[in-house]
Amino acid sequence: MRLKDKRILITGSTTGIGKAIARRCLKEGARIFIHGLEEDLALETSAELGDAPYQVSDLSDPAVPDRLIRETIAELGGLDGLVNNAGVVTRRQPPDMTLELWDWTYAINVRAPFLLIQAALGELASNRGRVVNIGSVNAYGGESYFAAYASSKGALMALTRNLGDTLHRDYGVVVNQINPGWVLTENESARKQEDGLDEDWFTKLPRVYAPSGRILMPDEIAAGALYWLDEATGPVSGCVVELEQYPAHGRNPDKVDL
Repeated sequence: MRLKDKRILITGSTTGIGKAIARRCLKEGARIFIHGLEEDLALETSAELGDAPYQVSDLSDPAVPDRLIRETIAELGGLDGLVNNAGVVTRRQPPDMTLELWDWTYAINVRAPFLLIQAALGELASNRGRVVNIGSVNAYGGESYFAAYASSKGALMALTRNLGDTLHRDYGVVVNQINPGWVLTENESARKQEDGLDEDWFTKLPRVYAPSGRILMPDEIAAGALYWLDEATGPVSGCVVELEQYPAHGRNPDKVDL
């Protein structure tokens, strides 16, 4: 098992990508601490994952990261890995963006990961731990309504590269990032149905959006997270890797698909 006895906190792990990462970590021998916003989902996920300890809290509150790290260490007896998966997808055209929505997006997508790393640094340094940040290919631009979301993920990417150098050199802590592409999570399915698509919209995608005939699944992103949590990657730090079916830059789809 690739993560035997490792103690890992995964934020936003009661649904979607985070839950898949938590499941994969457990399968690989880790002891996990899960986190989410809804008590019912946390209870359900904990039961599915061997009664894993959990905290229900809102990471937009700047006091929460420190409490979450302290509770995780108390429950697990230490911390070897942190997966900053929790995030919000905000959609608003630029003229309609409010200061409150902009600040909320950054509070969860950028500030919270930094505060969690900061709070965990002493423990991670003593264990030569690993941090995996979950970003998005939208960091490179995004659609018209993604100004806040896309730029927050771009900021997270810069933070990963900065800390991947600084923390590895000064504290022995490795920091890397995954930028998933289009993933079929519960929340993404709900968003598309809210946009007016059929319940089975993901089975009808043009190849320009899904060259393989489908979009990615959470378990496939979890495999990427496992790669960075595994000590087999050694000193590699400050890397950002896209997990998508095509390059984020310079793609020229076949015109027949348009």
